Amino acid sequence: MVKIVNTSGKRKTAIARATLKTGKGRVRINSVPLDLFPNEMVRMKISEPLLLVPKAIDGIDVSIDVHGGGIMGQAEAIRTALARGILKWHNDPQIKEMYLTYDRTLLVNDSRQKESKKPHGRGARKKFQKSYR
Repeated sequence: MVKIVNTSGKRKTAIARATLKTGKGRVRINSVPLDLFPNEMVRMKISEPLLLVPKAIDGIDVSIDVHGGGIMGQAEAIRTALARGILKWHNDPQIKEMYLTYDRTLLVNDSRQKESKKPHGRGARKKFQKSYR
């Protein structure tokens, strides 16, 4: 019987959906293997849940689809989806405790968003220069 677990993660405007099923221990992000991911910093960020629990994805294939946001927002969304998937697959309270003590955003979406632009300025807080003469 094939076991399938679906999870998701969000960060800013990036949304990642992870599907875990029995397999050979491969991690693919938008059909690209994690080992071939271009940016090393992003690759390290994504692999944090795997490094905390080394034998977590033995016999599990992970397929992650991510869209929206920038490269770091996507990386944080991916790591949340991946950590949630591993936790849901194994259903082990020790893994949950380890993830929460390391970094809470592994299991909880970061709800912070960009503040919206206001009138009379270039951004949320910056205002155009005022001239009296």
